[in-house]
Amino acid sequence: MPNKILFVTGRLAEPALRRTLAALTLPCAYEIVVMPISIAALMTTSWMARHFTLPAAHPRHRRIPPDCDLVMIPGHCQGDLAEIEQACGLPAQKGPTDLQELPDYFGQKGRLEGYGRYDIQLIAEVQDALQLTEAALLSRAEYYRASGAEIIDLGITPGSAPDAVARTVQLLKQAGYPVSLDSMDPAIIREADAAGADYILSLNSSNLQLGRSLQARPVVIPDEDGDVTSLWRNAEQLWAWGRDCILDPIMQPISFGFSRSLSDLYRTRERYPEAKLMMGAHHLSELTDADSSGINALLMGIAQELKLSFVLTTEVAPWARGSIRELDIARRLMYYAINAGVPPKRLEEGLLTVKDSRLLRPAPATLREMQAALTDPNFRIFITDQHICVFNADRFIAGTDIETIFEQLGVDDAGHAFYLGHELTKAQLALQLGKNYQQDQPLRWGYLTVVEAQPAHERHVRLTQRRRPKPEPDEEVPHDH
Repeated sequence: MPNKILFVTGRLAEPALRRTLAALTLPCAYEIVVMPISIAALMTTSWMARHFTLPAAHPRHRRIPPDCDLVMIPGHCQGDLAEIEQACGLPAQKGPTDLQELPDYFGQKGRLEGYGRYDIQLIAEVQDALQLTEAALLSRAEYYRASGAEIIDLGITPGSAPDAVARTVQLLKQAGYPVSLDSMDPAIIREADAAGADYILSLNSSNLQLGRSLQARPVVIPDEDGDVTSLWRNAEQLWAWGRDCILDPIMQPISFGFSRSLSDLYRTRERYPEAKLMMGAHHLSELTDADSSGINALLMGIAQELKLSFVLTTEVAPWARGSIRELDIARRLMYYAINAGVPPKRLEEGLLTVKDSRLLRPAPATLREMQAALTDPNFRIFITDQHICVFNADRFIAGTDIETIFEQLGVDDAGHAFYLGHELTKAQLALQLGKNYQQDQPLRWGYLTVVEAQPAHERHVRLTQRRRPKPEPDEEVPHDH
């Protein structure tokens, strides 16, 4: 381990870097040098090396403290570290691409103290469970468990054979899953209970007598009229019989009483401060034409404020796929925020699946400054607030149509073209959706982000423009300057 590290950064990242390093307990001293550039991502090793070797009196000269023995530059900076080492006379390393990853880089977890705890259990419903093969059912249950669910709920079609339900419950119990059953049929409920089900969804006045003898914990709901007072009567009757139960006021979809159901949930919590309450999030996530991540975050915030014990959902609608994972992220976020007394903001980016939390967009003038310092033919790609910009030492192209941009680059090698098309497509998506774009890095899609196993710069060849044919005798050689 070095005695002192020199961290190199840009003007915009300096405050965040200082805060991050101050929060760490590093086994060595450190200093920070701020280069004369706003966006650290624009720096190259050759550009940094020139600033370290300028005359000391030059306003852009950057001094190397004499007691430093390692230079650390941002991981996304392009170029050869040997240029830094030669200019500074010190070993150089690339750190992480995001300064928020510095705690992990130095072996110190960067999460807020206590972040990740939760006290709400997730129930994942497998709809039409009896229609699946045993292998398919077990696969679905494992997917839900890996996504964060504690309990697997079997959605049972009315009229199903009770003995088939019992076998399905036993299958999941033998595989180690806590099981709930979603049926109001007395015969099915009895068979599932005898087979070892842990929870029964649901009881109301029509089948409440079953609650006297069930081994499983029942979930009690309102009667058919939906009046929350019937829920209260049903729960109080079970308690009078000495039976514990979970109360579910039933979350109604929008257009069918959603606002009233929020009121019912709130009133039930006020009436029974210590009772176990449950919410069905799928009535919103499955029945609303909107991405599920925001809906699930909001519902989990309500559940956490009202101290619910269970949230149930499923993943049938295409736009609701991933809901269990989203609720798992949301319960950790909301638990921390509510217990810390802070908004659930700047704490967790896993649910930001379309837009980014912070936008870093260089100004066109900054990119022109960057181009002026280049000496190689490799293309750099950035996006500003309005354009995709592609440039090397010889040419600078800005636009919004990637086909038009590509035609102006003069690239005809298949490997070059494939890589460049891939990067331009990413840049266009980022510009369209209001996201950050960083060359050779995946776009961030929250918990859906797929990290490439091999860095892009190790997979592609250098991005140069097409070679010009040798000129005929006496022919003038064109120059793009």
